[in-house]
Amino acid sequence: MKKTIAVLIMIVLCAGLSYASDKDDAKVLVEKAVAYAASQGKEKAIAEISTPKGTFDKGGTYVFAYDLQGVVVAHPKNPKLIGKNLIDVPDNDGKMFRKEIVTMAKSNGSGWVDYVYLNPQTKKPEHKTTYIQKAGDIIVCCGAYK
Repeated sequence: MKKTIAVLIMIVLCAGLSYASDKDDAKVLVEKAVAYAASQGKEKAIAEISTPKGTFDKGGTYVFAYDLQGVVVAHPKNPKLIGKNLIDVPDNDGKMFRKEIVTMAKSNGSGWVDYVYLNPQTKKPEHKTTYIQKAGDIIVCCGAYK
């Protein structure tokens, strides 16, 4: 019984560490994309962010971007979203998280937004946290599933 409890504790701790690592990776990737936009310009940054398996696409952790109205301007995994205004599209629980992203970007410049989203790897809605940072007139984002 004690071994079972110890194994369960280790599983929970490892899962927590993995989430913390994914969250840290998301923030670092956003910061790198913002620096890239500052040095290379918005158009090159949008093109690079939209490149599948490019500089800002690390598999399950990838950068995407909105403009300040909630229009997707860059996405490496789903190019069909580019050009679409998703500001009024809620998450699986009805939360208007993109409005929160835009508001946070305009007021604070950066921060974390939590919502529920379909995980493309598990094909199930899961809790996700996304780090956002304003870079000129775009919002650079990267998330981690909890």
